[in-house]
Amino acid sequence: MTVMPADLSGIDVRAEIERLRKERNAVILAHYYQRPELQDLADFVGDSLELSRKAAETDAEVIAFCGVKFMADTAKILSPNKIVVLPDINAGCSLEDSCPPEKFKAFREAHPDHIALTYINCSTEVKALSDIIVTSSSAETILQQIPLDQKIIFGPDRHLGGYLSRKFNREMLLWPGVCIVHEAFSETELLKLRAQHPNAPIAAHPECPPHIVDHADYVGSTSGILQYARTISQDTLIVATEPHIIHQMQLSIPDKTFIGAPGADGNCNCNICPYMALNTLEKLYIALRDLTPRVEIEEPLRLAAKKSLDRMLEMASGTVGKGDLGTR
Repeated sequence: MTVMPADLSGIDVRAEIERLRKERNAVILAHYYQRPELQDLADFVGDSLELSRKAAETDAEVIAFCGVKFMADTAKILSPNKIVVLPDINAGCSLEDSCPPEKFKAFREAHPDHIALTYINCSTEVKALSDIIVTSSSAETILQQIPLDQKIIFGPDRHLGGYLSRKFNREMLLWPGVCIVHEAFSETELLKLRAQHPNAPIAAHPECPPHIVDHADYVGSTSGILQYARTISQDTLIVATEPHIIHQMQLSIPDKTFIGAPGADGNCNCNICPYMALNTLEKLYIALRDLTPRVEIEEPLRLAAKKSLDRMLEMASGTVGKGDLGTR
């Protein structure tokens, strides 16, 4: 756990981060859901897998991942020879927490004729127990390559799995996990907001429940929502995902207005991810200074988890044929 010093008032934290970035030969990554000041100083801002792949391509010796634990783990899986630090080791994920490896293993063993198509928002151990990892941007492409007669387990996000099941008419066994952020949106308040802005389309992340997704004009990953915002002709967009993505939208499309979809209380404060919010500039400074909290993964586990990630990357690029798929 990161130990915060009693007083950082005499330190120029931003200047120290810049100094340590160079001194440590570090690359700083920030997910779209991070607070704006972390996004602004990051070398790369993006979705979790995209960030890990970009970091792997650099000659950096240290990866400072401003995100949550499973994201930093993925960076370590893809960059085993780099030091990976997470500003706050307690930055977890409700989806990862919902899917304990031992329970997922037992579930798999109870359904031996199913393959496990698993969302990247899970632990390294669950990745190692899976056949194919998917992201919200690659899931549709990958699902369409799986034979129709192949039975599928999808976890840990039942809303993303349910969205895919409905869209492609594919029956899947769904693990009952949810993202607490996307679960918090209110349909009633969303409809009130749409009535106030009748010409504004709604963009929603597929982690949202059906009563939110069904009202969306666009459903896609965080990076997909950002791209959609660039292409629409309307000058206002309602955004149903973690509201810190709006910072990047405002930077890249300053002439448009972006409104976060509301929670039950009529505003979107409850939709800020409490795990993402644990990371701060001060904690990033300490992580770079002390190279801790450090992410470590035992090599056999890393290699087992990397198999399912590699399968995803192959299928997302179209290099795996349907005949290559099957149960484990």
